[in-house]
Amino acid sequence: MRNFTYHNPTRIVFGKETIAQLTSLVPAGTSVMLTYGGGSIKRNGVYDQVRRALLGHSVVEFGGIEPNPQYETLMRAVGRARETHIDFLLAVGGGSVLDGTKFIAAAIPFTGSDAWDIVAHNAPLLSAMPMGGVLTLPATGSEMNPSAVISRDSTQQKFAFGNDLLYPVFAVLDPLTTYSLPRNQIANGIVDAFVHVLEQYMTYPVNAPLQDRQAEAILITLVEETPNIVKDPPDYDGRAALMWCATQALNGLIACGVPTDWATHMIGHELTALYGIDHGQSLAVVMPAVMRFMADQKHAKLLQYAGRVWGINQGSEEARVNAAIDMTAQFFRSVGVPTKLSDYGISSEAGQRISERFAQRGTLLGEHNTIGASETQAILALCS
Repeated sequence: MRNFTYHNPTRIVFGKETIAQLTSLVPAGTSVMLTYGGGSIKRNGVYDQVRRALLGHSVVEFGGIEPNPQYETLMRAVGRARETHIDFLLAVGGGSVLDGTKFIAAAIPFTGSDAWDIVAHNAPLLSAMPMGGVLTLPATGSEMNPSAVISRDSTQQKFAFGNDLLYPVFAVLDPLTTYSLPRNQIANGIVDAFVHVLEQYMTYPVNAPLQDRQAEAILITLVEETPNIVKDPPDYDGRAALMWCATQALNGLIACGVPTDWATHMIGHELTALYGIDHGQSLAVVMPAVMRFMADQKHAKLLQYAGRVWGINQGSEEARVNAAIDMTAQFFRSVGVPTKLSDYGISSEAGQRISERFAQRGTLLGEHNTIGASETQAILALCS
């Protein structure tokens, strides 16, 4: 096991009808900017619950944060926050709203010449506005980590960034808020959480048995609970399991002391930036191909995954590895998320286009930094 430091300051408030606790969670006397997405929170009653809890606060609203939060949109929020002298940010929505709000929190006090440097060049932050969250779409884990992914429409770029100043002060997780979500968003959330775990687990052994078991527990829970998660009408316990799995998948705990990959995410970000497919869809396409292309390097963990998660213990090692990869893709398809580029109308030219972008940046991915431009093209060839 590698050395590590783990610290997570985010307070989680979990359970039914917990939005009312915002009254005590948001600091008294603060001026609050309420951020949200396309307005679904106004249709499902979450907005009304939040506003009731914020009575007595001065509230400035900023809606319209996109599913892939755009730099251009977020900078308008930054300008408004500066003009109105807000003290606290409250993100209400899914991971994109939380991610966008983290950028707003970083950019408000930023004194550099170009706030895009926060994202593209990890410009150092001296301070950030405090923020909290009300999660309505479990998927990204953004509610309990200091990271975000931001897009820029003008350059067709999508980059991740992070800073310890950007941990939410608190996050309210009420599974009831997920009841009005469309089936495709629930499916994308399942895939996103599952792949977050694989990015931190599917590398190579470093004698970290507890972290392995923690990761496997999240994967097994997602597989076992999926029938309950996608039930109609919604099943509270299933939605609660998904919400907590998604948070645990990316709050840093299972990454302690182990190598991580993230090649699937970086390639997936390019697919979203260039072709507009959902984040979860991009992961479902790329993850099985990365596992297959990197099977020799990931051999030991693939075998462990096959046996412990999928119960595949018979046959040759190669057969078990291939079966585990096949089961992963089948699981994604079973929740309604296709796993081939052609399913989304994306041609094989995507591999060339993305590999050229990686070559220009000198991008190297994977736990061994061995996935460059040519390897990326080969991986995407397996996705067609």
